[in-house]
Parts: sequence; structure tokens; C-alpha cells
Amino acid sequence: MKGDTTIIDRVKHIMDYYVENNNAFAERIGVDKSNLSKMLNGQRTIGEGTVNKIVLATEFRKDWLLTGEGEMLNNANPEPKYSEAVPIQQDVVYIPLVNQFAYAGYLDGYSDCTYLDQLPKIPFIVDREGHGNYIAFEVKGDSMNDGTEESYLEGDRLYCREIQPHLWANSKLHLRKWDFVIIHTDGIIIKRIIDHNVENHTITIHSLNDMYPDRVIDLCEVKQIFNVIESVRPRRR
Repeated sequence: MKGDTTIIDRVKHIMDYYVENNNAFAERIGVDKSNLSKMLNGQRTIGEGTVNKIVLATEFRKDWLLTGEGEMLNNANPEPKYSEAVPIQQDVVYIPLVNQFAYAGYLDGYSDCTYLDQLPKIPFIVDREGHGNYIAFEVKGDSMNDGTEESYLEGDRLYCREIQPHLWANSKLHLRKWDFVIIHTDGIIIKRIIDHNVENHTITIHSLNDMYPDRVIDLCEVKQIFNVIESVRPRRR
């Protein structure tokens, strides 16, 4: 596929569809950003492995990406084909769990490999290669509980993937897709982000519980930001 500008144009179309630059799209599909740039410039082959990663991480169909023919999106024909077995690529990774009582310790030890190794580990199934920094956080408090099904209750476990700092420093976060865990100098914050001002280097955080007002945070005071990929609620009576 090397030098095939047609598939390169289709990859660029997918990036435009998600309004993502090279760095954000490389993060989405789990490839090195410099390798992606070389692929888009025709300096490196867009191989089968990269195609599979794009298909797993997006709504676009593999046959369209390879040939430009057929339906472009997976949801273009929603009728299920029960006669076909669809393989699912899954990997189990064991990730650190930061429970409610470890919040303070994590603020001091988040960059210390020895500290992270001492945290309990829990299994998490990812639907593509487990590139990136995955951590689970246990919800503390009620700021994200408004009584709806979107709420996070105290004790819920949030499985999260870190967004590399250069991505939230130089380009806008995908605010409509994710909730976030923010490692701030004042503590660990679980919120929605309703505004990201790249020029001013600030974010505006929002709680589902209207008892907590919106707040503007300077990103200079932020150590890490994580996407909330999945939440798990322990059984309660």
C-alpha cells in the first residue's frame, strides 16, 4: 500500500470526520505519532496492522478503507447478519487501582514507579492493543451524582486511559465523548469538561450534582488527565 495516495486520502477523511489532528488520531488508534505522519506523507506503508487499528477505533468499514468501495460506515446498514461470526480482538491488562483512601498518596506518587507497583492491580479488558497508561480510580463523594443513569456513585470504579500532556496542551480535548479524571494539585477530580481554551491554557469543569458550581482550572496546575473509558458499580442493597 506504500505510495497509494487513495488510502492516504481516506485516512485523512477519517481524521476530518473526527476533527482530529495527527497527534489526536495517533492516540485514538494507538500508533506512534511520527509513524502516522510518515504514513500520511507517503514515506511509510499503511500496513494491515494499522488498517485493523483504525477499523477497531473508528466507525469506518475495513473494505471501504482498503478499496474506497461499499458502505463507508459500520452503521450504514444496521441490519445484523446472524450467519456471520464476528471476531473480537480483546486483551486483558492488569491496571493499578487508586481507591478512595489512596487519593492523597497518588498525588505524591503518581510519577513514582515504585509507588505505582505497590497499588493493587485489577483486570481490565481492552478491545484493542493495550497501548497507553491505564489506571482505575474509585469514586469519592457525590459531585457526579444527579440521580440519573449518567451518575457516578461513591465507590464506583472508573477504568481510565491517560491523555498525554502534549495532546491537551496543544489541541482541544474531545469534550462530548468522555468524562474525565483530572489529577490536580488540589486533589483528584472526576468531572465533565465543558470548555477547553487552548490559547489561555484553561479548562472549565462541571459536576452533574448542581450543588457544585462550575470551575475554571489553569492547566499549569494539572498533572494528568484521563478519559473515563468504563465504569463498574459494585453490587449494593
